[in-house]
Amino acid sequence: MDLTGFLAQLLNGLAEASSLFLVAAGLSLIFGVTRIVNFAHGSLYMLGVYLAYTLVERLGAGAAGFWFGLIAAALIVGALGAAIEVVLLRRIYKAPELFQLLATFALVLIINDATLWLWGAEDQLGRRAPGLGGAIDLFGRAYPTYNLVLIAVGPLVLGLLWLALTRTRWGMLVRAATQDREMLGALGVNQAWLFTGVFALGAMLAGLGGALQLPREPASLSLDLRTIGDAFVIVVVGGMGSIPGAYVAALIVAQIKALCIFLGNVSLFGIEVSFSRLTLVVEFLVMALVLVFRPWGLFGRPQSTSRSVAPAEPPLRPAGRGARLAVMGLLALLALLPLAESLLPYAVVLAQDILILVLFAVSLHLLMGPGGMHSFGHAAYFGLGAYGAALLLKSAALPMAATLLLGPLAGALGALVFGWFCVRLSGVYLAMLTLAFAQIVWSVVFQWDGVTGGSNGIIGIWPADWLSGNAYYYAVLLLTTLALLAVRRLVFAPFGLALRAGRDSPLRADAVGIDVKRVQWAAFTLAGLFAGLAGSLYVYSKGSISPDALGVGKSIDGLVMVLLGGIQALAGPVVGAATFGLLQDYALRATEYWRALFGGVILLLVLAFPQGIAGFFRLRWQRRGAVGEGA
Repeated sequence: MDLTGFLAQLLNGLAEASSLFLVAAGLSLIFGVTRIVNFAHGSLYMLGVYLAYTLVERLGAGAAGFWFGLIAAALIVGALGAAIEVVLLRRIYKAPELFQLLATFALVLIINDATLWLWGAEDQLGRRAPGLGGAIDLFGRAYPTYNLVLIAVGPLVLGLLWLALTRTRWGMLVRAATQDREMLGALGVNQAWLFTGVFALGAMLAGLGGALQLPREPASLSLDLRTIGDAFVIVVVGGMGSIPGAYVAALIVAQIKALCIFLGNVSLFGIEVSFSRLTLVVEFLVMALVLVFRPWGLFGRPQSTSRSVAPAEPPLRPAGRGARLAVMGLLALLALLPLAESLLPYAVVLAQDILILVLFAVSLHLLMGPGGMHSFGHAAYFGLGAYGAALLLKSAALPMAATLLLGPLAGALGALVFGWFCVRLSGVYLAMLTLAFAQIVWSVVFQWDGVTGGSNGIIGIWPADWLSGNAYYYAVLLLTTLALLAVRRLVFAPFGLALRAGRDSPLRADAVGIDVKRVQWAAFTLAGLFAGLAGSLYVYSKGSISPDALGVGKSIDGLVMVLLGGIQALAGPVVGAATFGLLQDYALRATEYWRALFGGVILLLVLAFPQGIAGFFRLRWQRRGAVGEGA
């Protein structure tokens, strides 16, 4: 064994742990006090790198200019975080938690395009730290001096945070807010400014973590989503709201990744095992194991793993005559749309894409609405269905009709396996476990070159001749309509009633003999089946499939569609998916900075329709009906 190489990787793990800790500590602080899952935290980290690059370039290459630039970048990001909290988040603290998540995701889009506008699309490579650009001799091997500085930064920041939280009045209030915010408000504490201070500190830590990476990696527009995934892992493994837990978790994850890099390719019992490939997914494997065996994290406090009880909703009622006529009219318009192809040449393609989005959103809504289960990794089943259909056509040479029948079963099988573990958790822990499983599936697909094509994916997946042209559009319309009718039937069937009973009052549901976990597991599997059908239709629509279909971005798209429409309304995912598809198409054609435009529209919709678009009009209709009855 190369002991020198092992020691070098051990030190690399310590340096990486410090970097991960700075980002995760800020995210943990923000969640512990405000209860907001801040998706924009990775964007603040990215801004820290870009701001540090600009400031260091402007201030010169000296030590004073370099370190002042890094600290100033962190302070600017902290001030931006305070502004975000005051201007936006303070307005939506009383909104449902998932809508707060949607608002922070909109910030990700806006910040990413703002960064693109200010710095361009090219990566920006920063200067080396003055006096620390060389290397030390480590038993005959050169080791970067700057990494030793990073190793020291993690414990230093941990110590300062510990002092601030345990030896100051502000820290006492922060710890009290993590335990009981309502009682803190009753004692007369100004929670608004406390939240602002915490958000600013968390943002500053993210900015500092990014700024310190300037000599190690270039500023890149992909840093936001890549970083937020790692930060979520550290926070969940360490325990939500635990700063020491975040540091220990960062050490564990970073050292395991360093060990995988050191081992490289190893032959075990005659089988070649590539540990280096595990670096893409090892942190999610760790998170999945922790969530399965210790859901509250290594340093978190044990909490009930039963699903958080949502407010009981009025019984769902079948659509009235007017709604049924409207749906029939919409279906008639969609059926006649190809006849207007000469006037609207792009309309059929767009409508086909939206129909597939609708089916994907409806499958997720089955979990989130009637089931009350939040998923951050639903794209896994969409992607499994797509790859299942593509492989059955390419490798097994099955006819297209058979692939559309069997492909969705791949999504259902994945949901069946993962759902067994997921339904035993609740809230953010459930959501994070779904994310972990999705990333594991993505890693397998991304690296299994011989079967899935790796990063290149699979191409040449086109409909059979008998479904060429507009015939495939009608097939998508028919299958989507049948799937939506099946989901609606499930919701109003005894199965749907049992599912909603387990969501609204699991204890009462158990008392009357409903096996809540079994019903939720069945719903998880059915949702995977319908998502797999959407993926199978998608691969024939586009002619190819790549690992992006299973990525975090696709799962977030599903969340956005469901939340835009509204979780409480059965029409919510349909309205949300149609709105999402139309907005995305318009934004893509309207401007280069379509993400910012799209994110801005999402923010406006979140502020104007906190219950979702369909949910808003549903409430208005119910109130109008109540007024009519009172008259």
